[in-house]
Amino acid sequence: MTQLRKRVLEELERRNYSQATARTYVGVIRQFAAYFHRSPDQLGREQIREYQLSLVHRNLHPKSIQVQMAALRFLFAKVLRRHYSRDDLPLPKLLRRQIPLVLSRDEVARLITAAANLEHRTILMTLYSTGMRRSELCHLQPGDIDKHRMVIRIRQGKGGKDREVPLAQTLLDQLRTYYRSLKRNSRWVFPSRQTRRSDQPITDKVIWHACRQAALRAGIAKPVHPHTLRHCFATHLLDSGAELPVIQVLLGHDDPRDTMVYLHLCTRKLRSAPNPLDTLPNCTVSGQEPAAS
Repeated sequence: MTQLRKRVLEELERRNYSQATARTYVGVIRQFAAYFHRSPDQLGREQIREYQLSLVHRNLHPKSIQVQMAALRFLFAKVLRRHYSRDDLPLPKLLRRQIPLVLSRDEVARLITAAANLEHRTILMTLYSTGMRRSELCHLQPGDIDKHRMVIRIRQGKGGKDREVPLAQTLLDQLRTYYRSLKRNSRWVFPSRQTRRSDQPITDKVIWHACRQAALRAGIAKPVHPHTLRHCFATHLLDSGAELPVIQVLLGHDDPRDTMVYLHLCTRKLRSAPNPLDTLPNCTVSGQEPAAS
């Protein structure tokens, strides 16, 4: 471990940043250094500007660029103690929030059925049944599954917060079947399959691959990724009558506006409002041409 990386991790720990944020920031700083083939403490304003432009030219999503710039802000302001202005490390303006893509219940069932193996099937079922984020699933431990209270405890989610979500009996049965298939006990529900990383959890790339491979096998043309199942979880709950505050708690959202986006996807809510065409008087289906005036 380099001295600079050690200092970054110590500053993150002092401020009680989550493990997921620490991994992200360290990864961004590593990429920044690799781009210039120099240690980050030898770089400055001009290199930051050049690097940010390179991210824009790669057509990276503005939100992803924001994460990268937040990591560099942390490095130069909190670790290297350089007094740069916010204009030296600007955050890109985010585009208008887009409505997320969701699958129908039938498509989710096809996706799960098409999973390549037992591990992938269990991953997909857990994502859909709990609404977990990828990083939360990676770090799920057997002790987090409470079969007596029928809840799953999600530790250190986004923002470093813990929360609990209901444990479905179907998911509990699937987890038992999957866990019996493991050749060894592990501190992780989904341990890494790599021998050199056997004491580590799976990476989020494994989860991404499980989703994409199942979508291809199921013939689903939509761009399915792990977060899609989180959107499906919330939307299908809302369709079934769950209230927004409950869904907000289950998803771990601080801001209720983050949860309200699912109102745009809830077909139950949309169907409850009469279509204006159906309310027109004397307007019926007809195959006749209108009479000439």
